[in-house]
Amino acid sequence: MPPARTLPGVLAAGETLVLDGGLSNHLRAQGCDLSDALWSARLLADAPQQIEAAHAAYVRAGAQVLITASYQATFEGFERRGIGRGRAAELMAGSVELARRAAGRSGREVWVAASVGPYGAMLADGSEYRGRYGLTVRELERFHRPRIEALAEAAPDALALETVPDTDEAEAMLGAVRGSGVPVWLSYTVAGERTRAGQPLADAFALAAGEDQVVAVGVNCCDPADADRAVEVAAAVTGKPVVVYPNSGEVWDAAARGWTGQGTFDPARVGDWRRAGARLVGGCCRVGPSGISGLAAAPASSGP
Repeated sequence: MPPARTLPGVLAAGETLVLDGGLSNHLRAQGCDLSDALWSARLLADAPQQIEAAHAAYVRAGAQVLITASYQATFEGFERRGIGRGRAAELMAGSVELARRAAGRSGREVWVAASVGPYGAMLADGSEYRGRYGLTVRELERFHRPRIEALAEAAPDALALETVPDTDEAEAMLGAVRGSGVPVWLSYTVAGERTRAGQPLADAFALAAGEDQVVAVGVNCCDPADADRAVEVAAAVTGKPVVVYPNSGEVWDAAARGWTGQGTFDPARVGDWRRAGARLVGGCCRVGPSGISGLAAAPASSGP
């Protein structure tokens, strides 16, 4: 069952909640093969117990909000694997149920946000880090709406419109969620003070400023250093609570298919993020349960 308090109500009260970390990296740590184009969404059909176990690991680490394994779950992607629309909708709804089960065993308040990844995630070619797919806003909205409806039907506490690379897609996703009745957060992937497609962050965040359904706005799947400034801009432009969950700071080498560099994710950053307006804080790629434990233990990670 969902917690008694709503996620918007908690954020409005000024509390800071800890999100989970990278689901895919912990699934790999559990021995899962994510080489398929469906990535972690494949496990919704083939090994749902692995997803539930990964969620449970983050709950034990102190996560108060779990993000579902639906980032790469699309009707088009499932169809390529021979999975029809009815079964695909069941799997998307199942992603919410798996997170609910892991949350329910914790004995404390844990909210569930259903992940809605960008169009580029369905392509499985890294284009979510470029954006500008050659589609119109209307075409992107038509793509997103059916999966958003399927996820909303499962009654998550929020929809996480995440890793959004440009303002066209943000506009499309905001259009697709209208009427769903589910609170949403909008989170861009950024480089410096611009979206991955090159738009100024102030312009990107402004799209959500007048949207009452949007309960938080911010960034994810970016360098921790880029997140610092983005939190300030998101709060100043929108006046809304900010969501921030960057990567570890390592860099993906597509040719070598491996991570390079040193991790720079520091849980101590949560204090600065919170003072700048962040109310949902966590990690993305390569940030595991230990990183989330550090956030949960940080002095500014909870309370008004």
